[in-house]
This record gives sequence, C-alpha cells and structure tokens, in this order.
Amino acid sequence: MSKVVGFFNDVKLELNKVSWPTWDDLKNSTYVVLNLSLILILFLFFVDLILSKILSYIL
Repeated sequence: MSKVVGFFNDVKLELNKVSWPTWDDLKNSTYVVLNLSLILILFLFFVDLILSKILSYIL
C-alpha cells in the first residue's frame, strides 16, 4: 500500500512542475489547430475532386 501512496505523491509532485498554459494561450492554440485542419480538409477535398475528374476523363 505504501508504494501506491508513494506513486500518487510522486504524481502530485510532477504535476506541480508542469507549466500549464493560460486560458488565452489555450484558446489561441485551439484556433490555430482548427484553422489548419480546415485548410488541410479543403486542400484534400480539391485534390480528390481534381484527381477523380482526371480519372473519370481517362476511363
């Protein structure tokens, strides 16, 4: 049982060392991820559309 208590004490100690982002940093990072995901989705959509048109024209 002492190993379990020691483990959780070590976890608590390590979590206190973590540099947590502020709320504004977290929101900004979320916006960046969402925008880049949208750009990638649109890019892949248009590449797929163009390639499918080329293949349908060839076949």
